[in-house]
This record gives sequence, structure tokens and C-alpha cells, in this order.
Amino acid sequence: MDEHRTVNRAHWDEATDVHIASDFYDVASFRAGTSRLHGIERAELGDVSGKTLLHLQCHFGLDTLSWARLGADVTGVDFSERAITEARALAAELDIPARFLVSDLYELPSNLDEQFDIVFTSYGAIYWLEDIKRWGEIAASYVKQGGTFYIAEFHPVGFMFDTVFSEDPAVKDYERKYTYFHTDEPIRDESSDYADPNAPMKNVLTFSWSHSMSDILNALIAGGLQIEYFHEFDFSTIRQFPFLEQREDGYWHVPDGMYDMPMIFSIKARKA
Repeated sequence: MDEHRTVNRAHWDEATDVHIASDFYDVASFRAGTSRLHGIERAELGDVSGKTLLHLQCHFGLDTLSWARLGADVTGVDFSERAITEARALAAELDIPARFLVSDLYELPSNLDEQFDIVFTSYGAIYWLEDIKRWGEIAASYVKQGGTFYIAEFHPVGFMFDTVFSEDPAVKDYERKYTYFHTDEPIRDESSDYADPNAPMKNVLTFSWSHSMSDILNALIAGGLQIEYFHEFDFSTIRQFPFLEQREDGYWHVPDGMYDMPMIFSIKARKA
């Protein structure tokens, strides 16, 4: 594992405990039966009952276990041993059938030799990966013939802009900060944790990479998948910018009268 991934893994190992205790993840509500899935992915993937599902970069497994509650036979994978330990513990506590593996995504072909009806990944996952083409190859390799790959993710356009440039929600402007197109040089960040900005953490340094929509789509196509659709949404599942307003649908929207941008995208693809 290279230096960047080693640094990122140390961050996510420490962040796991912060996230489990945070209101952002609200593990207590999940224990009580609330799903962590959003309407987008539930509507677009449809009925998963009886299907095998591989969740790439699953963190500590709330989404994975949410799919299991809907009847999927789930396998979750993450490079953070601490996160996977917590995922296994939560599955055992709640008696939810699930399998969790510790593996860096790029090393997964050496650790898992199966194919699945559905390969799933979502929000805040792919920008931690340097080589998006290799990601597409690996993700596609785990899809059965006739199976489905699905991703719901934050849009790369949104990642061009600083999300913490002002804590004042009255400030309604975007500030361009990052490149849209991929470069080998990673984005170095030492921001506070997104789930609990006040949490004291030692391993705050992270590295991430920009990936354009064309890079993401072409990575899946090069992996041997056929794109069924590509959707863009003008809202976010989180308060991605301080001036966003949460509406009755539960999503965070740009205020009326302000220029919008795509903040979420989804792709559904199939292996013929």
C-alpha cells in the first residue's frame, strides 16, 4: 500500500469511532430500524430481495446492512480494519446476516474471487481513489453476466468548490478552489471531520483526487459494462454548502434565485 493510502487508512481508522458516536450517522436510529439508504438509490436499484450484493468502500456498514434488511445477501468491503470490526459487531448485535472483508480496493482481486448480482458504491467513495480506470475494471469484474453495477455519488462539479469557505448561511456564493480534471498530484486536506467538526482527531491529513464525469463513465465502459443511464441531481444528500436549505423531501437544495449546479449523480450499468 502506498504512502497516500496508508495516510488515508490511518485517518479512516480514527474517524470510524468519531462517526459511530456522531449525530450525522445516528447509529441509534439505525439500531431502532431506520434505513441509512436514500430515496435515490432505493428507487433506482429497486427490489434487491434474494440478490447477492457487493458494497465497495462500505465504511462501517450502515448502508450495507440497510440493503441486507431489504433482503439482499450482502458483502461489504473496506480498507479500514477498525471500520470492518465495527460493521461485523453491528451485524452480530442486530442479527443481520452480512459478510464484511478488510481489503484495499486495488487489492480486492487477491482477496475475493466471486461475482455478484449487484455491485454497489455510494456517496464519498471514489474520490479517495487515485486510479479511476483501475477502479472501473475491478468493479466491473465483480458483476455477474446480466448483473448490475450501481453508483450514487457526489458530483465532481461540486468538488470544484470550497464547501467550508463561510460558516455564515447568509453568504450565498460559490468559491472555486479545486480542479475538475484529474491530476496525479492529490488534493491534500487537513479539514475537520465532516460528521463532527468539533471532534479532536490526530490523523486529520487526507489525500483525494478529482475525477471528471467522462473519466468515471469511461472507466466503467472500459471495464466491460454497458451504461443504462446517467442521472444528475440539483440537490445533495448532505449540507454540502452552508447556504443549502433542507426541504420536505429531506434533501439539501440551493435557495430560490441562486444558480444551481449538479451535486449528486447516479449511474446504472449492466454486464451483457
